[in-house]
Amino acid sequence: MAVRVFEGKGHAAAYLQYRVAPGEMIHRIMSYMEKKTPNRFNLALDVGCGSGQGTILLAPHFTKVVGTDISPAQLEMALTNENPPNVSYKECPAEKLPFASGEVDLVAAMTAAHWFDREKFLLEADRVLRPGGCLALLSYTMDMELEYGDVSTTLNDICKEFHAALFNFRNRCLGTSSMKIYSDMFDSCSYPDKEWNECLEVKRILPLSGYIGLVESFSTFQNLVQKDPEEAERLSNATRNKLMSAMKVSSPDTEVTVVVKYFYWLARKPL
Repeated sequence: MAVRVFEGKGHAAAYLQYRVAPGEMIHRIMSYMEKKTPNRFNLALDVGCGSGQGTILLAPHFTKVVGTDISPAQLEMALTNENPPNVSYKECPAEKLPFASGEVDLVAAMTAAHWFDREKFLLEADRVLRPGGCLALLSYTMDMELEYGDVSTTLNDICKEFHAALFNFRNRCLGTSSMKIYSDMFDSCSYPDKEWNECLEVKRILPLSGYIGLVESFSTFQNLVQKDPEEAERLSNATRNKLMSAMKVSSPDTEVTVVVKYFYWLARKPL
């Protein structure tokens, strides 16, 4: 059974505001597709699209892009984007997509597939993909890094403490490693033409408050908020203050480089 998360309006708004849009990953997906099935870019699905950051990035490459999600609040946020005319959204589970068999050129899931019923989703993706269509699943590890002057090592030690404090609030269905979930899905995919990529570093310059907001949008932090909102606020404030002290700055608007480590796999349905 799929896991329902990120459904509150406040959480969905934070997701829209702080999540990193993976433009570099879209480039990797399209490069793979162009090698395998050039000039066949009609319909793409972004499954578990959340607030639509990745959905929009697919728009220049396809005639039509549809973002699907089970959360009305997330889709409401997605509709506040400046969506291109070829982008639309549907509310539906990842395991039951409202598309005809063989209709879709790309099924992508960006930092979402770990919440799905993985076996049912892979069967459903196979159903809707046309022969030669592509499946792209990606996510990132929680060990994000910060770069700032000569104190990056100190900042990352503080970040590790932050994530360690949140680890006990990780959803049990995720186990200890999201990467293992994706690796297991990769192994279970029967397509012979597939590739696994363990690390692509994506760097973004964000205000320090943006990094804190990003972590606060994670399910682990939101689980802590549900259990003990005062402790969640204390932990967030303490981490921000430690980082500012190490950086010798007085404003959380000070910009840092955030390094997000993506892993992903791509596969092509046989002709």
